Amino acid sequence: MKTCVSTYSFTKAVRSGELAYLDIPAKAAEMGYASIELATAGIPDAFTIQDLAPKFKDRCDQAGLPIINYTIGADFIMDDSVEAQVKTLVEELQIAKLLGVSGMRHDAARGPRPERGIRTYDDALPIIAEGCRAVTVEAEKLGIRTMIENHGYFAQDSHRVEKLVTAVGHPNFGLLIDIGNFMCADELSELAVSLVAPLAAHVHVKDFLFREASLPVNGQGWFPTRAGNLLRGTVLGHGVVRVKQCIDILKKAGYGGAVSVEFEGVEECLQALAWSLENLERYLACGE
Repeated sequence: MKTCVSTYSFTKAVRSGELAYLDIPAKAAEMGYASIELATAGIPDAFTIQDLAPKFKDRCDQAGLPIINYTIGADFIMDDSVEAQVKTLVEELQIAKLLGVSGMRHDAARGPRPERGIRTYDDALPIIAEGCRAVTVEAEKLGIRTMIENHGYFAQDSHRVEKLVTAVGHPNFGLLIDIGNFMCADELSELAVSLVAPLAAHVHVKDFLFREASLPVNGQGWFPTRAGNLLRGTVLGHGVVRVKQCIDILKKAGYGGAVSVEFEGVEECLQALAWSLENLERYLACGE
């Protein structure tokens, strides 16, 4: 497996002025990461993706850092039609091609739409599967694999994302497995990863601190799970996610691709990313 880091992980340093956005590739390479993932979340408002992409690619080339994945949002059950969202994502494929990535992750749906008769995940499934399939057919022509992530509460549980990949039914479509995000749907990460590991097209590793809903919490940075428990991002290896166990499960399932650190804790992010890489490299080396 190759180490990777998401640009999203540098958001705090960019917003504070500690790091210029286009200096992220050089900083990631200096830290020792072997590749990078460009996420549109966290890009400063001063940039459009059309303007940023060629500049970012140039900086990555200068740093000798390959861009592995392009990560963007989407919602196939929003007010616009499925066709409109597909058209937008097909246009995004041109950005992915320019970046030279092998994969593009997009979301599927942010939540139910009762006003449209979409009250449950199963109501939404045929619609979002249709959209995902249409996009991946076009992506395959460009040599880019598309994927959905377990992300955003609605399409987050292991059984839900497994159902979506199965419903799409296309070999070019897979799953970006975020080992921490399963906790947002109150699932044990190691159990969820064991169920969906064969579908992995890319992997995010993150860690969380955890508090039950009934326990009072002091301090900031906590957010609720779907069932009302509390999570707070932290340095990889400092929380409760069984990171090494999840990596071992993925290895056993045959996954050998990149593993992106996605840090969203309250700690100072550059130090946190350096520590996270140290721990990730230790986990990856175990058993080799």
